[in-house]
Amino acid sequence: MAFLKFNKAELVNLSYSLKREIICANKTGAYCNTSIVTCNTRRYHGLLALTLDRFGGDRFLMLSSLDESIIVEGKRFNLGIHCYGEVYEPRGHKYVVDFEADPVTSITYKIGNIVIRKSLILCPEEDRLFIKYELLEGPSQVTVSLRPLLAFRNIHELTHANPDANPQGKPCVNGQSFRLYESYPDLYIQFSDAKEKFVDEAYWNYGVTYSDEYRRGFDCKEDLLSPGYFEVKLRKGRSFIVSVSTSEGDPKTFAPTFKTLARQSGEISDAHQQLLHCADTLITHHNGIRKIQAGYSWLYAGLLRETLISLPGLTLCAGKADEFEEILDNLIADNYQRLTSRTTQVEAPLYMAVVLQYYIDHGADAKKVWKKYGKIQKEILESYLPGVRREVTMHPNGLLWAQMDGVALSWMNAYINGRAVTERAGYQVETNALWYNAICFALEMEKGRGGDKAFVAKWTPIAQLVKDNYTKVFFNERLGYLADYVDDNGQNMEVRPNQLCAVWVKHSPVEEELAPMVLRVIDRELVTARGLRTLSPRDAKYRGVYEGSQLDRDLAYHQGSTRPFLLAPYIDTCFRVKGPAFWKRAQWLVEGFYEDLNKHGVGAFAELYDGDPPFEPHGAVSSAMSTSALLVVDELLKQYKEA
Repeated sequence: MAFLKFNKAELVNLSYSLKREIICANKTGAYCNTSIVTCNTRRYHGLLALTLDRFGGDRFLMLSSLDESIIVEGKRFNLGIHCYGEVYEPRGHKYVVDFEADPVTSITYKIGNIVIRKSLILCPEEDRLFIKYELLEGPSQVTVSLRPLLAFRNIHELTHANPDANPQGKPCVNGQSFRLYESYPDLYIQFSDAKEKFVDEAYWNYGVTYSDEYRRGFDCKEDLLSPGYFEVKLRKGRSFIVSVSTSEGDPKTFAPTFKTLARQSGEISDAHQQLLHCADTLITHHNGIRKIQAGYSWLYAGLLRETLISLPGLTLCAGKADEFEEILDNLIADNYQRLTSRTTQVEAPLYMAVVLQYYIDHGADAKKVWKKYGKIQKEILESYLPGVRREVTMHPNGLLWAQMDGVALSWMNAYINGRAVTERAGYQVETNALWYNAICFALEMEKGRGGDKAFVAKWTPIAQLVKDNYTKVFFNERLGYLADYVDDNGQNMEVRPNQLCAVWVKHSPVEEELAPMVLRVIDRELVTARGLRTLSPRDAKYRGVYEGSQLDRDLAYHQGSTRPFLLAPYIDTCFRVKGPAFWKRAQWLVEGFYEDLNKHGVGAFAELYDGDPPFEPHGAVSSAMSTSALLVVDELLKQYKEA
C-alpha cells in the first residue's frame, strides 16, 4: 500500500479534493502541479511548467491540462474536470476511485467495468513529463482520446483568446509539436505507440476559472487553446506512454525510461523518507548551477534569505554535505551586492555566519572554511559600518539601526497598498543578535586560524560594545522579555518570535539567565502545534486565520500565522536550556506536520499555517525553509535521544 493514498469518497468530494495538490518537481526547476483530481485551481497549476532561459530564466506554463475521454461502443466518458464560474464541466472526478503517491503519482478511474490507471513521472534531469495509461480491466479494447489545453505563458500571468496564437501543429515522430507564439520553444506531445491519430480541431476553451484565485480576489479566468485531440487504441492489460517536452524524444525509449525512473523512485514507506524526498526536490541544478528552490509552485530559486536559512537542513542534515559549498558559492556569486552593499533584507547577510557555523559543527575543516569564506564574511561585517548601506548602519552604541521610510526592512515584509504592515524601523532584536554572533564568529576564526591582527584589533571593541548595550536596549525588566524592536518612541513590546534569535545564536548577546525568560513568553503565547506564531493572540492586531482576500491574508501573514521554520531554532534552544527532558515535547511539535502530509501539497511541507486551531496549511505548498527546519529538528531528536 502506498504511503500517501486517497479513497473514492475523499476524491469525489470536491470541497476536500480541490484543497489537496499534486506537486512533482525535478532538478531543472520544472514542475507538474494540480489538484489530486487534476482540476486546476490556481494560475500556477498545470501539467508542465518549466524554466525558459530565453525569457530571463522565469518559469512558464506550457501545458495546462490533457483532458482524457474514454470511448467504448460509441459512448464517450470524459475524465477531465474544469471550473467555469461556479460550474464544473466535465465532472470526470466522479470516475476517480483511487489516488496514490509513493512518490510516483497514480490516479485510477473506474467507468462501469472499465478500470484505467494514469501515472505521472517528471524526468529528474530534463524538462519532460511522462504520462502512462494502463487498461487494467474492461473490454478487450477501448479508445483513449486526449485533448491538450495549451497555455504558453508566464506562471504568474493569465492568457486570453489571442488571434496571434498559432493553433496549427506540426507532425513529429509519433505525435505533434505546437508553438503558439514564435518566441516560445516547440512543445512536443509524443506517444510510445506509433498508431496514435491526431485530429486537427482547434478551438479556444473560454473562461476556465481558478477557484483559489477567485477566493483570494485575484483575476481568475483565462482562455486556453486546444489545437485538437489525439486518439489511441488501448488493449486490456496493455499501456502506452505520452511524453510532453520542449525537445523531441525517441518514442522507443519512453517505456524503458519510465520503468527505470519508477524503479529508481522506489517506494516511500514512512514520513522520514517522504521528508528526504521532498528535500531532494527543492535542490535544483538548472544549466548545471545548483540552487535551492525557495518553494513551489511560485517562489524562485536562489533567493538570499531563504537559501541561507534552508541550506544547512537541506544539505548537511539530509546527507548531502557535498552540495553545501556549491550552493553557497552560487548564492554568493548571484547575491554579492546584496551581501555587501544593498538589500532591504537587512538581517539576511548576517545569516552567513550561522550557515558557516553549522558547516563547521558538522565536521567541515574550520581552517579551510575560513580560508575560503573569511573574506566575504568580513566584507559583510564592514558593510554595516557607517557610510556603506543606506538602509541600515551601526550606531555609536554598536547596534544596527535599520530605517527606510515606508520600507519593511526585515523578513516581516508584507505590504498593503504599498505600505509596510510591519515596518519595524529602528533597532531590530533579531538583526542585532545575528550581528553580534557574526562579529564574534569572525573574531573567533581570525584569532584561531586567520591571524588578521588588524581585524581583531578593530572589531573586538565593537563586539564588546554590542554586548554591553544589547540587553540595556532590548530587555524589559517589568515584562520579562525582549522588545521586538526599539525606535525613537522606545521599546515595541509586541510578542513576536524574533526575540528567539537572541538566545539561539551560538554567540548570544544576552546573559544566560535571560534564555528561560524569553522561552517562557514564547511558550505561553507563540508556540503552536504547527510552528511559532508571528504575533501573540493577545495583541489587537492578531489575525489567526490566513484566508480571504489579498488584504486579509497580508494582514495575517506576519500578524498571527505560524511559521514552521522557526521550530528549528526554538527546539535547538529548548534542548540547550532544558536538556533531554524536552525530547517528548519536541517530538510532539513535529508529529503534526507528518499528519498533514495528505493536506495542501500532498507529500510536501507548507510555508505557513493558521495561528488558530486546527492550524490549516497555506502559502507555498512545498517550502524549503519548512522542510529544512524539520530536517534540523529530526537531527536534534536523534542527538538528544542518544544523549
